[in-house]
Amino acid sequence: MNVTDLNDLEYNPYYKTYIGKVATHNTLIKGFIDGEIDVVKFFKSIPKEKLEYRYAPDKWTIKEVLQHIIDTERVFMYRCFRIARHDVTPLVGFEQDDYIQPSHANKKSLNDLLEAYQVTRRSFIVLLKNLSDNDLNVVGNANGSALSARAAAFIILGHEIHHIEVIKNRYL
Repeated sequence: MNVTDLNDLEYNPYYKTYIGKVATHNTLIKGFIDGEIDVVKFFKSIPKEKLEYRYAPDKWTIKEVLQHIIDTERVFMYRCFRIARHDVTPLVGFEQDDYIQPSHANKKSLNDLLEAYQVTRRSFIVLLKNLSDNDLNVVGNANGSALSARAAAFIILGHEIHHIEVIKNRYL
């Protein structure tokens, strides 16, 4: 299953930007495995003195961006799981900015943040390996819009690519 299998009825148009960043030749599992390698390598390459840098006073630090990537993956893994299990209960949205301050990301080491990222990523990979194509195709409701289990997963792949691009263009 790859991103070209998605149709526009499986997700809110807001997520098209993220989905459009996912390589069309990758399968979902390969994208998750390769993405983990790329994200860890990228964040390890950032000079230590840049990790708490903000490009504007109201913007997140690089550590906070990584924490945001982790938090969003956790939320979307939960969404993917619930939808794939045919749970028809509408899922509420989450306000990303409300998650950063209580996360205390800047007090964490890069190694601790990367460990959290890798554990979360590996959990998502195990979940995906244990879902059938039929379950991944199930469409539920998240934040008032349609969302398929597989779209939730593909959004995560594009989401981390988006934030790496932002860091490269505005932080480094």
